[in-house]
Amino acid sequence: GGGCFWCIEAVFDGLDGVISAESGYSGGSIKNPTYDEVSTGTTGFAEAVQIKYDPSKTNLDEIFKVFFTVHDPTQLNRQGADKGSQYRSVIFYANESQKRIATDIISKLNSAGAYDSKIVTTLEPFKGFTKAESYHQNNYENNKSKSYSQYVIQPKLEKFEKVFKDRLKKKK
Repeated sequence: GGGCFWCIEAVFDGLDGVISAESGYSGGSIKNPTYDEVSTGTTGFAEAVQIKYDPSKTNLDEIFKVFFTVHDPTQLNRQGADKGSQYRSVIFYANESQKRIATDIISKLNSAGAYDSKIVTTLEPFKGFTKAESYHQNNYENNKSKSYSQYVIQPKLEKFEKVFKDRLKKKK
């Protein structure tokens, strides 16, 4: 979870080795949450992206590096104008190895002073993922001309493409 799932999904769709990036909800306790429910900020869910990747082409370390590059992990419960716990910076880890890798990266970034403020990204055990409604999937690709895509998603994509230019999927 790194703010609006549309942004994170669009970025990871471009990383070589990512098989799929799906927008959805994680971290809460109700069954089958909807966008309207999650948007209240009272469900415990965060907008999140579930990433499936080919370990022969990328790894969790690189995925976390991209994650920490394309959003502001020092913002508590917000990214830009998107406010609320549903927009928190969070890593849902599936096992202790993933938690350790995430903890190490956060520690290194904080020690290096990579940001002006301390990283507030939380590490939470993965309890499940609910895929978001179909209109949320591939939102950037389907809505490039919309203002949110141009003013919020596009700058994140441009930063990602500049920093990770050698790791982009080949255009078909």
